[in-house]
Amino acid sequence: MLINYLCPMIKQISSLQNPLVKQMLQLIEKSRERRKSGLFVIEGQREIQLALKGDYTLKTVLICPDIITEFEFSEIKDNLSETTEIIEISVGVYQKLSYRTTTEGILAISQTKDLSLENLDLSTENSLILIAEAPEKPGNIGALLRTADAANLDAVIFANHKTDMYNPNILRSSVGCLFTNSVATAGTTEIITYLKKNNINIYCATLQGSIQYHGCDFTGNSAIVVGTEDIGLSAEWLKNSTENIIIPMRGEIDSLNVSVAAGILIFEAIKQRNFI
Repeated sequence: MLINYLCPMIKQISSLQNPLVKQMLQLIEKSRERRKSGLFVIEGQREIQLALKGDYTLKTVLICPDIITEFEFSEIKDNLSETTEIIEISVGVYQKLSYRTTTEGILAISQTKDLSLENLDLSTENSLILIAEAPEKPGNIGALLRTADAANLDAVIFANHKTDMYNPNILRSSVGCLFTNSVATAGTTEIITYLKKNNINIYCATLQGSIQYHGCDFTGNSAIVVGTEDIGLSAEWLKNSTENIIIPMRGEIDSLNVSVAAGILIFEAIKQRNFI
């Protein structure tokens, strides 16, 4: 039985066979459904708050009153649009739709954003950008977004990306940082053209013809470009690089996890800019 603390007339769902529940399962499980509908599912109080802060349009918010308190929900409700539908769901429905073992009692259906490069707004005159080429693992993508958020980068661009950015695993691993960063996706050629047009230096992390990263000047318009651990960056990036940079290794291996490498490079740039 649902415990309604909002309004006795509010819509309630307790059946797993409800059409909205079935639609949400499709959105959670199938990238094709997310692309087709332009919708995706967000889970968790912090993630939903960050999505609202990032100006995402929430069509529906579903709460489980047996889990989330009236006070917790009020902090979110105050920021919802008047057009956002609020639905109360049973514990059974919530458990069917949620992933986490530590539940927070709230889900949302949001509209996606057009992440085309042409929509990227670089508002600063001296930009610092992270570019990741062909990332596949949601965990790595999420970690890159968290690192970018921690450094308050001007943008994160994914080149030749192979994973749907609204994949639930990316949302979880980024803990909502997809919403806090200025994000774009495009092909390598398009991105390089964009960088050159905006007079942004290209610093490629690679083993080939590189200088040590701390010897590089990141104080001007800078794009730090990282590739996958196994393949690295494509030849097109290296051909157009302003400078190739390397993180010196003291052990037996010659590479780091991409998010770890990106973090080292990004915070060197932040240090040079006297931001830390």
